[in-house]
Amino acid sequence: MESEYLEKIWGEILSRRPARIRHMFDTLDTSSQQEVIRHLKRMVSEEGWQEPQIVSARAALSALKPDHPIDHD
Repeated sequence: MESEYLEKIWGEILSRRPARIRHMFDTLDTSSQQEVIRHLKRMVSEEGWQEPQIVSARAALSALKPDHPIDHD
């Protein structure tokens, strides 16, 4: 059950859709939010990730910036 929940979280966070990313992120507790940000930063800076994963992580980091406009998709 937990793995399905984690898959849903990461599916939304890596969806490249700002409103969905922000909504899912906002449902997480502060500790989980911090871990998500750390993981996304590793995805864009460390070797071993595939290009689509890097693009998705960059999109998520951009969507999670406080000044990012929200598209309602």
